[in-house]
This record gives sequence, structure tokens and C-alpha cells, in this order.
Amino acid sequence: MDEAVIVQAWKGRKTDVIPLWLMRQAGRYLPEYRALRAKAGGFLDMVYNPGLAAEITLQPLRRFDLDAAILFSDILVVPHALGQDLRFAEGEGPVLGDLDIGKLDEGRVAGFLAPVIETVAKVRDGLPRGKALIGFAGSPWTVASYMVEGRGGHDFSRIRGMEAGKLQILIDILVRSSVAYLDAQIRAGAQAVQLFESWAGALGGADFERWVIAPNRAIVSALKTQHPDVPVIGFPRTDNREDVVRYAHETGVDAVGLSQGIEPAWAAKAIQNQVCVQGNLDPALLLAGGDTMTAGARAVCDKLGGGPFVFNLGHGVDKMTNPDHVSQLVETIHGFKGNAA
Repeated sequence: MDEAVIVQAWKGRKTDVIPLWLMRQAGRYLPEYRALRAKAGGFLDMVYNPGLAAEITLQPLRRFDLDAAILFSDILVVPHALGQDLRFAEGEGPVLGDLDIGKLDEGRVAGFLAPVIETVAKVRDGLPRGKALIGFAGSPWTVASYMVEGRGGHDFSRIRGMEAGKLQILIDILVRSSVAYLDAQIRAGAQAVQLFESWAGALGGADFERWVIAPNRAIVSALKTQHPDVPVIGFPRTDNREDVVRYAHETGVDAVGLSQGIEPAWAAKAIQNQVCVQGNLDPALLLAGGDTMTAGARAVCDKLGGGPFVFNLGHGVDKMTNPDHVSQLVETIHGFKGNAA
């Protein structure tokens, strides 16, 4: 079978070797990334430059034996494409301009994001044999939170106070735009896509159903209609077990990424019989490295290696991580024998 091992795992097959990739595997912890950024200028200058973005996407695979590359981009390119101002301030992260929902223009999204789609095609052309390319988008609730609050690290006060009908209009715009964007990524060569619901943990109950479950389900359904064989991974970052189960059972995703607050042994029993599980080493252990890290990684594999499983972190690679720790982690996972033997 020519299909990459990691794709087989996302599709629900137990693999002989545990595949892995890492959220934020391309980024500031790599000296080659820092050198390129010093020459390139700002973050968005790199995101919208297909040559630079493709190079950054492939950098981790040149250094480490990872099983997949993930597109170098950002979840906020969609609101940027819709017409909301966006800048990345050093030390602050993303800063978005005032939101006027009535001025958002879905008609400009495809043209605005054409450089990102070109990046996908470039990466696919340069991808080593046996490796997969992951495309991605932010899930609507998470992206809407940034759009309404204006920046990250927020307390959700603005979006919580927003009239539900108005928020629904914004969510619906993001569902349609995300479907079009992910469809274009798949057509350009992405072999799987991930939905990042980074702020899933801010909601619960009926709000979780309306603003997380329903929009994610709508995106997955639309993508599966067009691309039934392309795995969709969902990453609902929450430590609420009940919400993780609801997400796994109700959205239609093929794989669920877990935050580090979810116990792997519980996930193996609660959801792994229905979906591939992806995760979920604490990034702090990768930062620490050494025996502490390898013990933590093996513990995750012990609990999840008996079913369809892709190793990852519970959040992104810390920018202070020593690249040697990543090398050690990759060697540990690919050499793991336990349940995956």
C-alpha cells in the first residue's frame, strides 16, 4: 500500500509502528527557522510567501524523521482574508482590527489565500516519500473569539456578551469560508486536514453544542461530501471528558487530538473504538527532555498504542525546546515496542 502509515492510522487502522508529528513542529525552537525569519521580516510576510512558507513547512522533516508535515500558516488568515485587519506584534501575538461583520467579504477569500494554496502544492511536490501533508484551519468558535476579542489571551468577555443571532451570522460565515479554504488545500495536495478548536474549553453544555459541535460537524460533513477519503482531525482543546466524547461522537471527525489534561487510559476506553486518537504528551516534558520525557512518552504509547493512534503533544512545541529533545522523542516513539509491536 502506498498510503503513508500516518494516514492509515487517521483512517482508523492500528499500525505496526506508531506514527507522529508535533503541533508547532516548524517554528522558533529551530535555528534554521530563526535564521530564515531574520531575513524574511514579519510573520505574515513568511505566511504569504509560498517559497518561504514551503521551506519552513519542510524544515522539521529534514531534521527529524517525523511522519507528516503541517502547513506553515496561521488560523487567523481566514479573518484576514475576509477583510479584518491583522498584525503580529512582537511579544504580543496576533492583534486584529475592529470587527464589522457586515463588511466581511467571503468573495475575496479564495484570491487572498491563493499564496497559501500555492504553498500546499509546493510542499506536496517536495514531500519525502512515505510522509503526509496536513492542511488546517481554525474552527469557527476559536476564530470568532479572536475576531471579536481582538487578540489572544482573552477572557471572552466580548464574545460572551454578543447577541446570539449576530454570533451565529459570524459562525456561519466562518463555516463557509473554512470549507472553501480546506477544500482548496486538499485539492492542492493536503492528505489530511486538522481543525484547531483551541478555545473549546471556554464553553460547556448547550453553548458547546451550538458553537463547537454544530460548526465543526458542518465543516466535516461538507468536506466528506467532496473528499470522503481524506481524514479530518479535530483538536478540541479542553480537559472536559464529557465534551471530548461528544466531540468524537457527534462531529464526524476521523481522529481526535487530546490536550495533555486528558488521561490516555480513559481516552483508550472512551473514544478509541470509534476514532483514531492523537496526542498527548505535555509539551513541558518535551522541553525538559531526558528520562522524564521518554518515560512520559512511553506511558502515552502504553495506554494508546493498542488502537488507531498518532503520537503528538497536548499543545504546541515550546519555543525554548532544544531540538535534540525532539530527536530523542522521535527515536523513542518509532522504537516503541509495547502494544504497537
